[in-house]
Amino acid sequence: MSMTAPPAPEAAPLHAYRAALLWFAPDHTDAHGQPAPRYEADGLLVVAWDGAVAGGVWRVRAVGAYRDLRAVYPDVAVTHWPGRLIAPGFIDLHLHCPQTDVVGSPAEGLLPWLERYTYPHETHCADPAYATEVAGVFLDELQRHGVTTALAFASSHPVAADTLLAQAHQRGLRLMAGKVLQDRHSPDGVRDATEQSLTDTETLIQRWHGVGRLGYAITPRFAPSCSDAQLRGAAELAARYPDVWVQTHVAENLDEVRWVRELYPNDRSYLSVYQRFGLLRPRAVYAHGIHLDEDDRALLRDSGSAVAVCPSSNFFLGSGCFDFASADAAGCAYGLASDIGAGTSFSPFHTMLAAYAAGRSGSVAAGYAKLGVSLTPSRLWWLHTAGAAQALGLGGVVGSLCVGSEADFVVLNPQVTPLLARRSAQAQNLEELLFALIVLGDDRAVERTVLASGNFAA
Repeated sequence: MSMTAPPAPEAAPLHAYRAALLWFAPDHTDAHGQPAPRYEADGLLVVAWDGAVAGGVWRVRAVGAYRDLRAVYPDVAVTHWPGRLIAPGFIDLHLHCPQTDVVGSPAEGLLPWLERYTYPHETHCADPAYATEVAGVFLDELQRHGVTTALAFASSHPVAADTLLAQAHQRGLRLMAGKVLQDRHSPDGVRDATEQSLTDTETLIQRWHGVGRLGYAITPRFAPSCSDAQLRGAAELAARYPDVWVQTHVAENLDEVRWVRELYPNDRSYLSVYQRFGLLRPRAVYAHGIHLDEDDRALLRDSGSAVAVCPSSNFFLGSGCFDFASADAAGCAYGLASDIGAGTSFSPFHTMLAAYAAGRSGSVAAGYAKLGVSLTPSRLWWLHTAGAAQALGLGGVVGSLCVGSEADFVVLNPQVTPLLARRSAQAQNLEELLFALIVLGDDRAVERTVLASGNFAA
């Protein structure tokens, strides 16, 4: 797999790519009013360099059928990838950089897993050399799997957030990340000091937020790990810097939910704790959200907050299944996430397949008499691209390849393995092709990851 960027802007202010083409237009929906992809078996993606923004970025100038657009852009150089599919770069709504090295560590549930593997491993991130090394591996894996935008946790050590953001900036990735806040119920080595943690967070916001394609995310680990003073301080920072992101966990695991109830007996629900401190707002992303009720979903919808759905992690830790049907009925925003390292793969294909399985079993697991929902392949794809962008407040900026958006994209090879090639050749429509990639694809199917920044090539 090649990780690459478009040609140098000074040499080619316009460039075009020809292949099968998948993209999402904001006004294109299916018969049920759901977002639907546009597809051209022989498509052309025309990109133009926008030097008006800091650092510059490649934007989509035109997208559609080759036969139509080639006549409009007869002199533009074209890179042709026959037999390949160009699609928007994937967006991962929730994952942990320091947990790259704990993927596949067995445990009997969330809380034991944190104590046995995660916290001990995150202590290593106090060492700048280790923090730099693991951040490089983490970012390599994102790009190798076609992820071009991510919302990520660092550890509680400022140096870990600093080096992660610095390396992402150097590569030209769109990354939102933050130093974890956890000043209680945490072991030595990861527990931070309340006032210093907030001071460090503000310093990092001022250093990195809005630099190139970076954003900062205020990052309370979860309510049990944060004192009232720390949650209050996090909310004050969120109010002071309204365009930064907020990320944390909510209602992932029943043991965790019971613990929150013990710690906050006067709050109606786990999510209500965050509401009371003022942490529900647009650009706030709550990971998991499995054990929510109707009032919680209304809170999410009305506040503009979103959920990062982490199906492979939820299966791995036995936490439960996200209730897609109830979230849709309530009008909640959500998208898909790998949740590395409780998640078991960086691969968006792996995550989409896990989401499909969770949808089929979710309603049954929640105690309903009806069968689970069947998320269509295009819906799964949308939730990992344009839908995830909407959840981040970046709709039309990334994840769609609509005109004016940043030109992050992947080049997929449906013939990369014998079985995938055989199944793809028999696909009778787009849904069958996408589902073949979801079920049978992995990092080998991602032939190229192309970045809008133009800053990285390998």
